[in-house]
Amino acid sequence: MEKYLNLLETIPLFHGIARDDIPVILKRLKATTSDFEKGEYIRSEGDAADFIGIVLEGEIHVLQDDYYGNRNLNFSFQAGDMFAEAFACAGASELPVDILATGKAKILFLNRDMLFGECSKTCEFHSFLIQNLLKIVACKNMLLNQKLSYSSHKTTGEKIMAYLSDQAKLHHSSEFTIPFDRQGLADYLGVERSAMSAEISKLQKQGKLITRRSYFKLLP
Repeated sequence: MEKYLNLLETIPLFHGIARDDIPVILKRLKATTSDFEKGEYIRSEGDAADFIGIVLEGEIHVLQDDYYGNRNLNFSFQAGDMFAEAFACAGASELPVDILATGKAKILFLNRDMLFGECSKTCEFHSFLIQNLLKIVACKNMLLNQKLSYSSHKTTGEKIMAYLSDQAKLHHSSEFTIPFDRQGLADYLGVERSAMSAEISKLQKQGKLITRRSYFKLLP
């Protein structure tokens, strides 16, 4: 775990906690790590929601199917991102989503019961972790509301431009790279890939943007 301390000390969950104390905390939380191959499910719908995950390497997608089998990409997480904390905080018994590795990935798992239970060592780490976790869940809720706002737009073009506009604000630049390929973006926005691709081509011809794969530049 030593090689990942530089990454872990930047994660909001460990804000206010000294670098040297992180391995102690992980041991008390009975943390474990697992490796996954591309296309392998980290956890599946119906599995126990008794953990909080942190991506140490690679990228993962959180996916959800509706009644008819249509797949929706809820979130994409990369190294340093935390996931499944909302289910852990809510005390959910089962996961309502699938969690998929999009490439080789290494995941750190924190035991939910150890995190929310009383610490036998009577340390101040628990209060820091719970406070940080509350902030993280609140921020993730804001991001989810942002994602839902794209659905309020009537056309695919409006959804695309709304998302790209938010990305430009996030990066403080008209040029940026999004964390999705074209299929991932279509899943995230809840639109058909072919329709989205056609709309992106139309927006380019209209002089509204320049794009190459995941790179975009919004034009004035």
